[in-house]
Amino acid sequence: MFTAIIPARSGSKRIKNKNIKKFLGRPIIYYSIRAAIKSKLFNRIIVSTDSNRIKKYVLSLGAECPFLRPKTISGDNVGTAPVLDHAINYLKLKDEFFCCIYPTAPLINYN
Repeated sequence: MFTAIIPARSGSKRIKNKNIKKFLGRPIIYYSIRAAIKSKLFNRIIVSTDSNRIKKYVLSLGAECPFLRPKTISGDNVGTAPVLDHAINYLKLKDEFFCCIYPTAPLINYN
């Protein structure tokens, strides 16, 4: 089983709401989710977020958001590893493969 995990917190300091800020007419996270879906590599596309607004949007695109990320791993100084670790443990992905796709990668290609 192959799972894509997209970490998308809401609290960016430099660009407010950057993960859902419009880029070429679409929220920037759209491009990462669309590429993951079009690649047909993943059984699941999971978004780890602390935002109900982001959750609602990504669900409309066909991604999953089975939890809201705890505030303890949603701060400015938290790296990607603890966020992925939380998602992997929450989803019980012990013997599966996963891939981290950043939400701010609008030029990502599904190939």
